[in-house]
Amino acid sequence: MLEFKERDGTLTFAVRVAPRASQTAAGGVHDGALKVRVAAPPVEGAANAELARFLAKSLDVPARAVEIVGGHASKTKLVRVAGARPADLLRLAAGG
Repeated sequence: MLEFKERDGTLTFAVRVAPRASQTAAGGVHDGALKVRVAAPPVEGAANAELARFLAKSLDVPARAVEIVGGHASKTKLVRVAGARPADLLRLAAGG
């Protein structure tokens, strides 16, 4: 089950990133974190930038609303998204 916190219209949740995938896509939940395969290498922030773009598009928020607040150099990142709805995050986690 995906774990997240909602406060003042902002969702905070963990994302488990798998870089160098053939395409960027959500891949379910791993240990309470959203699993996302990104089509970018983990070099010079490319995977983080691709993750932020994907989450913004998938959660229907502007790119500036997505912030990686922890784990910049780790496979597991803490992400904060302003203006996202919990239902959209749960739909993404379910693969929809």
